[in-house]
Formats: sequence, C-alpha cells, structure tokens
Amino acid sequence: MGEGHLSFRRLSSIRHRNKRTARKDEEAETSLISSSPPPTPLTSAAVVGKTKKKAVGARLWMRFDRTGAMEVVECDKSTIIKRASVPPRDLRILGPVFSHSSNILAREKAIVVNLEVIKLIVTAEEVLLLDPLRPEVLPFVERLKQQFPQSTTNASENVVQSSVLDPEAGEGLQSELPFEFQVLEIALETVCSFLDTSVDALETEAWPVLDELTKNVSTENLEYVRSLKSNLTRLLARVQKVRDEIEHLLDDNEDMADLYLTRKWIQQKQQSEAELGETASNLLSQVISSRSSSMVTSSNTKDDDDVDDLEMLLEAYFMQLEGMRNRILTVREYIDDTEDYVNIQLDNQRNEMIQLQLTLTIASFAITANTLLVSLFGMNIPCPLYKMDDVFGYFLSSVTAVCVVLFLLTLGYAWWKKLLGS
Repeated sequence: MGEGHLSFRRLSSIRHRNKRTARKDEEAETSLISSSPPPTPLTSAAVVGKTKKKAVGARLWMRFDRTGAMEVVECDKSTIIKRASVPPRDLRILGPVFSHSSNILAREKAIVVNLEVIKLIVTAEEVLLLDPLRPEVLPFVERLKQQFPQSTTNASENVVQSSVLDPEAGEGLQSELPFEFQVLEIALETVCSFLDTSVDALETEAWPVLDELTKNVSTENLEYVRSLKSNLTRLLARVQKVRDEIEHLLDDNEDMADLYLTRKWIQQKQQSEAELGETASNLLSQVISSRSSSMVTSSNTKDDDDVDDLEMLLEAYFMQLEGMRNRILTVREYIDDTEDYVNIQLDNQRNEMIQLQLTLTIASFAITANTLLVSLFGMNIPCPLYKMDDVFGYFLSSVTAVCVVLFLLTLGYAWWKKLLGS
C-alpha cells in the first residue's frame, strides 16, 4: 500500500509539473506575440508602387481637343490604341527606336505624325501628344493654345449639330482648314522653325571657321571643319527625311484624301442622323438624306478640289524645306571648295619643298665633285705640282670655279626641263 501511495503521489506530482511547464510555455508565447511589432499596413505609397510596377509601359500624353480643353495624363499603349483606333505598330513608330525617322501616316480615324521631336496622333476631335513637357515640344503646345482658344462645350456641340443638320454649314466649316490639317500645319511650322534655327546656327558657325582655315591651315582649324562637316551631314539627313515624307504625300492623291478625317466624321454623323431621323419625321429624313447624298456625290466628284487644300499646305512647307536643303548644300559646297583650296595650297607648299630639295641635291652634287678632286690630290701620289711654289691658292680657286660651274650647269638643266618653278 505504501508503495502504491508513493507511486500515486509521484504520478500526480509529474502531472502538476507538466501542467506548470505548459502554462509557462503558453505565457512565453503570448509575451512573444505581444512584444512582436505589429504588421505594416498596406499604405497608398505601396499601392502606388505596385501600380507603377504593373504600368511599366505607361507614358505621358497630352489630350487637346478642338474646344481648347487640355489634359495631361499617363496612359499605356492599350488605352491609346482603343482611344485613337490605331494599330500597335503605329505606336512603335512613335517610340524611341524610330526617333530619327519622319512619318505622316493616314489611318481610318487618325493621323500618326512623327516629325523630329513632334510625336502625336490626330483625330477629327482631339490631339494626343506624346511627351508634352519636353522643352522642344513646348512651342508646339503654345501654338495649339493660340490656335484653339478654350471655349465652352455647348457652343462646340451647337456648331457640330448645325454642321450635321445643315450641310451648307458643314461646307462652310470645310471651306477653312479642318481641325486635323490645322494641327498638322502647326506641327510642320514648329518642325520647320526648329530646323531653320539649326540651319542658321550652322551657317553662323561655318563662315568664320572656313575663312580662318583659308588663312591658317592648322590642326585646330581642321578639327573645327571636321566637326562642322559632321553636324552638317546630320542636319541634312534630318531635313531630307521630312522633305521626303512630304514629297511622298504629294505624289499620292489617295494618301492625301485619307487625311481628311473631318470630312469622314461629318459624313458619318450625317448618315447616323439620317437613320435616326426616320422615326421622327420622314420628310426631314428625306431632305437630310438627299442633301447628305448630294454632299457625298459632290465630294466624290470633286476629290481633286478637296485634295487641293492639303496639297497647297504641304507644298508651302515642302518649298520651305527645299530652301533649307539648298542652304545646307550651299554650305557643303563652300566647305568642299575650301577643302580644295586648302589642298591646292598644301600641294603648292609641297612643290616648293620638292624644289628646295632638288636645289640642295644639285648643290650637294657639286660639292661632292669638289671633294672628289681634293681627295684625289690628298693621296700620296708623286706629282710635279707638289714642287711648285704657291700652287695651293691657284688649285683651290680652280677647283672652286669648277664646282660653281658644275652647280650652275646642273641648275640650268633643271630649269630647262621645268623641274624648278619660274
């Protein structure tokens, strides 16, 4: 019995110890949990960071509509593609890979323009400008603000509705340049002014450097001309690209007709209004449909007249770019003429050095003949001249005279053969 009570007490004490250790472990765990720092909440900065990681392809765009409303937003490629209805390859044209190319592409509902630093997508209602905060693009933005001052949306809607319901009003609007052509004109004007400034700077730098080179042919002046020629080549390539793109448009009337986005937009509006007006009034729908069909037929029959406005616009800037190209070519011709003059001058100096070298060679030949005579008499050979008195003076003078005569004869022969200049 004693042993049984002892064993029971041992078991109970062991159980109490286990319970105490379990309690201590629980208290330690609770203390660790309470002492551990609370989890950091997902702040807005973290959310912004995640969104930035997701929107890696987003770039800064400015939306500018015909009413003068302006908005700068960050958009990705998919948003621009849906909004402007352009294929993805057109956005690659606006990317950094084709930054040195010049393109004016006509699409169904938009015009893609890539001219120097001006990269934009023009629709019949708005402009989507890429990287509007660049210093080179700011003059274009200012010209847009001046050309399209901000107005109320109601007034613009009334103008659009009047142009849709009244075809004569639409023709009055089309008598002026459409919205997309005004934007294209501003883009061409900005690019041409930028290139013209570069050409002026090139001419201002070229003339003094070339004039200095004609006066002093030095390594420093030659290095200036080399850098000037490389700058001229790059500038000529830039002007040539813009000129070739405009020339390509002028050579194709279909491409120019596809650039008339406002005309397509007005025709679509008229057709939709004609379809909706059938439920309201058959008479009004017949009038609108007849007028719209007359406008469509007149536009189809007068495609050449419709293209004339754009053709005159493009020809004006084509002539301006042609003038810049001629100015650059004039500078390049002047550089080539200067290089030819420098080469002629260097050739003349080289010829003078060759003549001097020939003269010295003739003189050395005469002196060598004199040395030969002296060395002959310097040998230990029996000669009766050694026994004559005061023979050294006569001998030296005669040898010198022979040397001079030989030099003059050889020099005269060189003059006779025109080996030496006059």
